[in-house]
Amino acid sequence: MKKIRVMSVFGTRPEAVKMCPLVLELKRRPEIESIVALTGQHRTMLDSVMKTFGVDADYNLDIMRPRQTPTMIAADVLNGLDPILRETSPDIVLVHGDTTTSFASALAAFHLKIPVGHVEAGLRTYDKYSPFPEEMNRTLTGRIATLHFAPTERNRRNLLAEGVSDSSIYVTGNTVIDTFRYTVKEDYKFEDPSLRALDFSDKKMRYITLTAHRRENQEGNSDGGIAALCRAVKRLVEKYDDITFIYPVHLSPAVRDIVFPILSGVDRVILTDPLNLTDMHNLIAKSYIVITDSGGLQEEAPSLGAPVLVVRRETERPEAIEAGTVKIVGISEDDIFAEASLLLDDVNEHTRMARSINPYGDGHASERIADAIISYFKEVWENSNEK
Repeated sequence: MKKIRVMSVFGTRPEAVKMCPLVLELKRRPEIESIVALTGQHRTMLDSVMKTFGVDADYNLDIMRPRQTPTMIAADVLNGLDPILRETSPDIVLVHGDTTTSFASALAAFHLKIPVGHVEAGLRTYDKYSPFPEEMNRTLTGRIATLHFAPTERNRRNLLAEGVSDSSIYVTGNTVIDTFRYTVKEDYKFEDPSLRALDFSDKKMRYITLTAHRRENQEGNSDGGIAALCRAVKRLVEKYDDITFIYPVHLSPAVRDIVFPILSGVDRVILTDPLNLTDMHNLIAKSYIVITDSGGLQEEAPSLGAPVLVVRRETERPEAIEAGTVKIVGISEDDIFAEASLLLDDVNEHTRMARSINPYGDGHASERIADAIISYFKEVWENSNEK
C-alpha cells in the first residue's frame, strides 16, 4: 500500500495543544506521510506550543491581523489554503474542533473533493449563537467530514442523531489528555518569572488559575462575563486571605481592555501574558481551583486534580458535568462569587470534584486516530484495487 498523505491544518493555540500529539503519532507511522499546515489565526501563542512539542510546519499562511473577524479569518484561510491543497494533493485533511480555521479548512478541502477527518467531533450545545461562532463552525465541519473522531460516546450519539453513518465515527478519547506525558513533571521549574517567584509548596496558600477570553463573554464590556468574573475575583481576595489568583490574560486587545482596568494592581491577583503550554499544565496541576470559559480546560484540569468552574451559561462538554469534575456557574458576578466561595469553604465538595474521574480518555486518543486512518484507507484502496 502506498503511503497515506495526511495534512493536518490548525491555526490557534488550543488546536495546536490537541493536534501536536496527533502529528507526532502520525510521524511515527511508516504507513503515513504527514504534512502540517498552519493558518496562523494565532501567532505568538501558537509558536510557543509548536516549540514545546518540536513540531515544525511545512506551510504557514500567517493570516493573523489586528482585531480580525471570523469573516476575515475564513476568507484568508480559503484563499491561502487552496493553492497548498492543489500542490500537495493530500489523501485526507485533518481539522480540529470548532475554530474558524477548522471550518474554512474543511470547506477548502471539500471544494477540491478531498476527504476531511474531524478531530474532536460531535460536540454540541444546539444553540447556534452560543458559543459563537464555535457551535456553527463544528456543526458545519461535521457536515463536510468523512471521518469523525469523537472524544466520547455522547459525542458519537450526537452525530448519529444528525444522520452520520456509524461506520464513519470513531470514539477515541480526547487528544488533550495525550499531551500530559510531554508536559507535566513533579519537579517542574516554571519559565514565567512571576510563577517562579511563587512558593507552591506553601500549604497555607491556595492558588486559583483563571482564564476567560470567549467572544460572547466580551460583549457589553462592563456587564459581560469577563468583567463580572474580574469583579468577583476582587471580592474573593477581599474575603479570603489564603488565596492567590493567577490570570494568564489573552493577548486580544478586546480582552485586555476589560481585564486590566479592573484587576491591575489588586493584591494577590497576578496578571501574566499567556503562558507556554508546559507552564500552563503544571500551573493547573498545582491549582486548588480553575475558573474558566475555556473548552479545553474543562477537559484538561480534571485529569490534573483541579475542580473546574465554567463561566458560561452552557457547555458542549456535559460529560464533565455528569462526572462531577466541572460545574457551570453562569456569567453573573454574584453567581461566580458564590460558587467559588462554596469550593473554598467546603472541603468535602472540593474533594468530591477533585477526585471525580475524567471522562475524556486515557491518553491514547492519537494512537486510535492514526489506527483508524490507516484502516480506512487500507479498505478504500483495496476495494478500488489501488495499491
